[in-house]
Amino acid sequence: MITIEEIKEKIEKSIPNSDAEIINERNDGMHFKAIVKSSSFKGKGLLEQHRMVLDTVAEELKRNLHSLSIETHEE
Repeated sequence: MITIEEIKEKIEKSIPNSDAEIINERNDGMHFKAIVKSSSFKGKGLLEQHRMVLDTVAEELKRNLHSLSIETHEE
Protein backbone atom coordinates (compact mmCIF):
# COMPACT_ATOMS: atom_id res chain seq x y z
CA MET A 1 0.00 0.00 0.00
CA ILE A 2 1.30 3.47 -0.89
CA THR A 3 1.67 6.12 1.80
CA ILE A 4 0.83 9.81 1.81
CA GLU A 5 4.54 10.59 1.91
CA GLU A 6 5.24 8.42 -1.15
CA ILE A 7 2.50 10.08 -3.18
CA LYS A 8 3.75 13.53 -2.16
CA GLU A 9 7.33 12.64 -3.06
CA LYS A 10 6.37 11.24 -6.48
CA ILE A 11 4.38 14.34 -7.40
CA GLU A 12 6.98 16.82 -6.15
CA LYS A 13 9.81 15.01 -7.93
CA SER A 14 7.92 14.78 -11.23
CA ILE A 15 6.39 18.25 -11.43
CA PRO A 16 8.96 21.06 -11.30
CA ASN A 17 8.53 23.73 -8.61
CA SER A 18 5.62 21.91 -7.03
CA ASP A 19 4.30 21.69 -3.51
CA ALA A 20 1.82 18.89 -2.85
CA GLU A 21 -0.49 18.29 0.07
CA ILE A 22 -1.96 14.79 0.22
CA ILE A 23 -5.03 13.99 2.28
CA ASN A 24 -6.31 10.49 3.03
CA GLU A 25 -9.96 11.49 2.79
CA ARG A 26 -11.47 8.37 4.34
CA ASN A 27 -8.47 7.47 6.48
CA ASP A 28 -8.37 4.09 4.75
CA GLY A 29 -5.14 4.28 2.74
CA MET A 30 -7.03 4.05 -0.56
CA HIS A 31 -8.95 7.32 -1.09
CA PHE A 32 -6.71 10.35 -1.45
CA LYS A 33 -6.92 13.99 -2.43
CA ALA A 34 -3.91 15.79 -3.90
CA ILE A 35 -3.71 19.57 -3.69
CA VAL A 36 -0.82 20.61 -5.90
CA LYS A 37 0.62 24.09 -6.40
CA SER A 38 3.20 24.71 -9.10
CA SER A 39 4.47 27.44 -11.37
CA SER A 40 4.67 24.67 -14.00
CA PHE A 41 0.88 24.87 -14.34
CA LYS A 42 1.02 28.44 -15.67
CA GLY A 43 -0.52 28.67 -19.12
CA LYS A 44 -1.90 25.12 -18.98
CA GLY A 45 -5.58 24.22 -18.87
CA LEU A 46 -7.10 22.37 -15.95
CA LEU A 47 -7.20 19.06 -17.84
CA GLU A 48 -3.49 19.28 -18.68
CA GLN A 49 -2.64 20.18 -15.08
CA HIS A 50 -4.57 17.16 -13.78
CA ARG A 51 -2.93 14.89 -16.35
CA MET A 52 0.48 16.03 -15.14
CA VAL A 53 -0.45 14.91 -11.63
CA LEU A 54 -2.11 11.66 -12.76
CA ASP A 55 0.91 10.70 -14.86
CA THR A 56 3.09 10.75 -11.73
CA VAL A 57 0.94 8.21 -9.88
CA ALA A 58 -0.50 6.17 -12.76
CA GLU A 59 1.07 2.88 -11.67
CA GLU A 60 -0.13 3.28 -8.09
CA LEU A 61 -3.66 3.98 -9.32
CA LYS A 62 -3.60 0.65 -11.13
CA ARG A 63 -2.33 -1.27 -8.13
CA ASN A 64 -2.81 0.49 -4.80
CA LEU A 65 -5.20 3.42 -4.94
CA HIS A 66 -8.94 3.29 -5.22
CA SER A 67 -9.30 7.00 -5.98
CA LEU A 68 -7.34 10.23 -6.19
CA SER A 69 -9.12 13.55 -6.46
CA ILE A 70 -6.99 16.42 -7.69
CA GLU A 71 -6.98 20.14 -7.05
CA THR A 72 -4.36 22.24 -8.82
CA HIS A 73 -3.24 25.84 -8.41
CA GLU A 74 -0.80 27.99 -10.36
CA GLU A 75 1.88 29.59 -8.21
